[in-house]
Amino acid sequence: MNEINNKIQDNPRYNPNDLLFLPLGGCNEIGMNLNLYGFQKKWLMVDCGITFGDQLGIEIIMPDIDFIAKQHKDLVGLIVTHAHEDHVGAIPYLWEKLLCPVYATPFTTRILQAKLQEVGLLEKVPLFEVPLNGEVDLNPFKINFISLTHSIPEPNALAVKTEAGTVIHTGDWKLDPDPLIGETTDIQTLKDYGGEGVLALVCDSTNVFVEGKTDSEASVRKHLVKLVKNQKEGRVVIACFASNVARLASCAIAAQEAGRIPILVGRSMIRMEKAARELGYLKGLPPFLTEDDIQDLDRNRILLTSTGSQGEARSALARMSSNEHPRLKLSDGDTVIFSARMIPGNEISVKGIQEQLIDLGVSVIHADEIEGIHVSGHPAREDLKDMYSWVQPKIVVPVHGEPAHIREQAKYAQALGVKKVIIPYNGSLINLTSDEPTIIGEVPHGRLALDGNIVVPLFSTQMRERARLMVAGAVFITIVINAEEKVYGQPHITLLGIAEENAEEETIQAIEKQIELAFEGIPAEYWQKEEVISEMIRIACRRTINGLRGKKPLTTVHIITA
Repeated sequence: MNEINNKIQDNPRYNPNDLLFLPLGGCNEIGMNLNLYGFQKKWLMVDCGITFGDQLGIEIIMPDIDFIAKQHKDLVGLIVTHAHEDHVGAIPYLWEKLLCPVYATPFTTRILQAKLQEVGLLEKVPLFEVPLNGEVDLNPFKINFISLTHSIPEPNALAVKTEAGTVIHTGDWKLDPDPLIGETTDIQTLKDYGGEGVLALVCDSTNVFVEGKTDSEASVRKHLVKLVKNQKEGRVVIACFASNVARLASCAIAAQEAGRIPILVGRSMIRMEKAARELGYLKGLPPFLTEDDIQDLDRNRILLTSTGSQGEARSALARMSSNEHPRLKLSDGDTVIFSARMIPGNEISVKGIQEQLIDLGVSVIHADEIEGIHVSGHPAREDLKDMYSWVQPKIVVPVHGEPAHIREQAKYAQALGVKKVIIPYNGSLINLTSDEPTIIGEVPHGRLALDGNIVVPLFSTQMRERARLMVAGAVFITIVINAEEKVYGQPHITLLGIAEENAEEETIQAIEKQIELAFEGIPAEYWQKEEVISEMIRIACRRTINGLRGKKPLTTVHIITA
């Protein structure tokens, strides 16, 4: 056993027959979901997702899995609730540290296969397709999939059954009586588990502050059809989440009703449509055209369904807004409809794209402006109330939310009569089977970043240095000396991000002067110590730039001995 696991088992409050819950991502944040259940010295993982970064050249961030990677032989499997990136996106990058079987329903399996193919892991990962409402036996866990509704095909709750009790893990969900695509929520099975007795409900907190019930996807279709019909001239672009297959179908129907031709733009759109069509979710809808087919079409008859609703820098919409898309050019008279709400943190990038579109003369319509063109995929308060009444859990564990969401769901559950709640955080090791749900320890956790094609710790020396480069710039100094206490020529100084072009020479001269002063009076024995001279030059340089510009840049000194 590794050191971390030994610490858990040495914990006086630990009993191997207790059922443990350990989130490593998705608590106190929205996105990057990764949860572990522990029982009888074995572990079950539920979801393995990402969040998105927009600084330091990092676009993908994922949970640090060092804890479970060190004991991957005790990891019986990874269950994926649905195919959203914040639940499935990290698997291609982290699976080689886990080496466990992966289980998912058919649509999620298709999406995972495409992702694994891209990174060369398709033939290596033991990926098992589970039928809707299927069961997986991973001793000592037995897992039943329960159909829910969300904003993607085949979202599932999981009934995680052990000898210590049953946990209902909801994943992401809403209660939609008319989801347009896929099954409705299997209310009867949830009630059946409630009747049998549920130890804990681990539940989505995203919309806990929203009163009432979340609206149906069917209502969006009606509003989109009407809105698109009203756009008489120019291209129409609908920006939405690629994973919302029902929304893609609604866009196609809106196009048909308005006499337009539906076209998909963006690789993720095409991937989702392909998987959905293979599984029969788009029966009756003709194939979408792609951007390659657009050249000879009348611009007044085009409806583009595009990625980019969250301001993603590489999305098709971002490239259209900056006039950099090789085939798709928007102009005066065109209309872009944002059929999505901004995820917290994306406001600046989304607003930036919208402003660029307006500068092109494009009309921009968004969900805050026109009611009904988007609905959430998460449960409002009345939906949560229904779930509690069906499942009747002894404990509610709020997840998938920022701290305020998680605290509010705990408070709301208690107000509705749930006897016990506990507020988790990433790394909190929770005993669900003690008299009261209790945090019995804390597991090291953190974040990893995909830097190019390499996974590195987000707060590594590499990332800290990159942050310093971004904030304060860098200086590189090369100087030639010899043992006779002489410096050959002038130092070679390169500034990056320090001074504007017309002030660069002046700054370099000031640094040279301070280096020259620093060499005066150096004791003879120091000329043999390169590290001493290097540090002396570094300090002189940083002090000079700090005095001139109020910055302390990353400074690297190279000493060449002659």
